[in-house]
Amino acid sequence: MTSPRRVLPVLGIAAASALTLAGCAGGETTDAAGTDDAVTVVASTNVYGDIAEQIAGGLVEVTSIIESAAMDPHEFEASAADQLTVSNADLIIENGGGYDSFMDSMIESTGTEAHVITAAEFSHDWPGSESEGEHDHADEESEDDHDHDHIEGFNEHVWYDPHTIEHVAEAIAEELGELQPEDADTFVANAEAFVAEIAGLEEDLDAIAAAHGGEGVFATEPVGFYLLEAAGLTNLTPDAFSEAVEEGQDVPPATLLEALTILQSGDVALVVANSQTGGAETNQVIDEADAEDIPVVEFTETLPDGQTYISWMQTNVDAVSAALGE
Repeated sequence: MTSPRRVLPVLGIAAASALTLAGCAGGETTDAAGTDDAVTVVASTNVYGDIAEQIAGGLVEVTSIIESAAMDPHEFEASAADQLTVSNADLIIENGGGYDSFMDSMIESTGTEAHVITAAEFSHDWPGSESEGEHDHADEESEDDHDHDHIEGFNEHVWYDPHTIEHVAEAIAEELGELQPEDADTFVANAEAFVAEIAGLEEDLDAIAAAHGGEGVFATEPVGFYLLEAAGLTNLTPDAFSEAVEEGQDVPPATLLEALTILQSGDVALVVANSQTGGAETNQVIDEADAEDIPVVEFTETLPDGQTYISWMQTNVDAVSAALGE
């Protein structure tokens, strides 16, 4: 069986021609996406599906396996229809790092030869990476092994890291350009427009850091740690607390007591919770935050209905900024 090609991180894309964000309308677009031989992209979640759609501009078919916020990636079980979708893909986009291991299982079971973009490998925190957005080609085999399982000490929620997503967007444009060369310039232009919007998010995060850098934040699980770090906030969450919540396990009593003590210390400016998961201990933290007049912001793991990746992240950034300004 031929292994799918793993797409390694790159630092940039070729210079774009002066094109506007294009491809979302017109008869030619409909024809390109509607033919039997159209390029097909399959993403593990609607987060990566939306990013692919922004770059493809309607010129290719994009399908997300997890397509709504009501579906929990941690508990998702792929169907035969999902396996068929993956088997027909020309390009696969997954998160990796053990987050969406159902994709790796389908990639292996279907024997697909589609190119695979693994977002986690573009993170500067990815094990074995030499610098931001790149790593040694010689590490490719070992990194593939990392995709399946959670890696101790690595936060796999990389879609909350704007800098990582910049590189993912560039990789998507490059891959689509190879699969559909006649539209390569459009994909590059769309990626550049997308990256420019990411830069806008980063400017807003820099503004939060300038005003609130060093202030403490308690996050019930690590889903938003990258964004909070980019905002210059200091994570005060006990590792044992966030890891237990993420794994769906009970928080040890001593750890819960430590968490409540931190919230009562006056050092916490903001509490961040995951609105798609939770439990008794998370509720206790939120209740304690309310009692201490600490603002609470909720993040989600998947793209809310009616949002794009950029609008979603902007909403999160604005919520953090507003909460800290209270």
